Amino acid sequence: MEPSSPAQREQVAAALRQISAGFAALADAISADPAEAPAESRYRSLISEWGERGLTRAEASALFRKHGFSPQAAGGWARGDWLEVREDGRRYLTDRSLHWLTQEGASDDSGADD
Repeated sequence: MEPSSPAQREQVAAALRQISAGFAALADAISADPAEAPAESRYRSLISEWGERGLTRAEASALFRKHGFSPQAAGGWARGDWLEVREDGRRYLTDRSLHWLTQEGASDDSGADD
């Protein structure tokens, strides 16, 4: 049965996107390596390496992969105001990301046993 209106087609497309995201999350969960660093640690590493420089789409995707994230995660980061695409077409971390990294670094320093 084919959706009869543009609104119905959009609803079906949205549902398919949710199903796809669910399958990706499930695949990540069953393939997770227990020795792999927790997600928060990987976020910190990714943001630290990215810094304030602008990355092309390919560079950003490679960086996400390097830190154990799907390149598609960048879309969620953009919707969540963690990164932005500027007029030059490059991706930049927002002040929100850089502030989070600063706060995470401060909380790590306060509990260090040096």
